[in-house]
Amino acid sequence: MELKQLLNDDDAVSPVIGVILMVAITVILAAVIASFVLGLGNSATNTNPQASFSFEYEQVDENPDSGSSNWGIVTISHDGGDTIADNELYIRGSGFNSSGANYDTSTKPLENSNLVPGFTPSGSADDDIQAYTDDEVGVTVDMLAPGLWNGTKSGDDSAIVSGDYTNVYAASDYELDVVYESQEGQSSSTLQEDGGPDA
Repeated sequence: MELKQLLNDDDAVSPVIGVILMVAITVILAAVIASFVLGLGNSATNTNPQASFSFEYEQVDENPDSGSSNWGIVTISHDGGDTIADNELYIRGSGFNSSGANYDTSTKPLENSNLVPGFTPSGSADDDIQAYTDDEVGVTVDMLAPGLWNGTKSGDDSAIVSGDYTNVYAASDYELDVVYESQEGQSSSTLQEDGGPDA
């Protein structure tokens, strides 16, 4: 066999390329099937919402104890972005005044409630706290403790949309987070966080 004929002989090129292509296709198919079997396909499509929230603090009471936190209303507003189901949005953090024990009625008795000067409410004093904050600053409290969003829900099926808000009774050194947690519990993310004026 001559060397010139050997260099020009390309009979085996086509089968080699065919084998390489078959191996590549097999590897790609195996990777796709494996990702769905292991659940990677579902997690890739499970994305957290993109939304912005703002926090505005209005003081209700100045704590008479030096160095202690004051108390007020934190209004958390959905300013724009995705609509979020009401059972997937939480307010978490520290500084909630769930007992209402620190609000001060000693200087001004309420006009619209049964509170008297020096009254310290029990844990079931939600109505008293509502009446107190409404009388002091004209704002109704929606949340006294961490939990699911409890405020306005203007979207379809009670979803939280841009313009919705919740009022939280909290200390001036609060640290609050707006947290998205999927119903299935597979994903969670903090959408916004804020600290009070004394944090």
